Amino acid sequence: MNRTDDRDEDYGIDGPSLVVGSLVALAGGLFLVEPVVDPIRVFESTIRPIALSAIVLTVGFGLGALLYGRRGRRLIGFAHAIAAVGFGFFAGAMAVGSQLFLFGGVVVLVGGSAFLVARTSRV
Repeated sequence: MNRTDDRDEDYGIDGPSLVVGSLVALAGGLFLVEPVVDPIRVFESTIRPIALSAIVLTVGFGLGALLYGRRGRRLIGFAHAIAAVGFGFFAGAMAVGSQLFLFGGVVVLVGGSAFLVARTSRV
């Protein structure tokens, strides 16, 4: 089994990782500026930076799931998919004010993390 993509292209610039990493960094920046920035106007709605952070994080991890899955890196793609679903629940919790969505996000992230730890310990 020849898996050249496991070497990260000899530390060259990897487009998908760069895009996903940039979205995750943007989400982190939005999270950090929450206390000092007023809600941001997006189309017809105003969204707090922390909620926008969860949305950007969901998009970034979802994109990572697709890109890594298409490259044959299933475990990394699956890890990104778990994060996308978990943070999607967090974004939904903030959008509708549901504690059930918040709990769902925690369950997905903790359960998915436990699954990934168990899976990688076999490898």
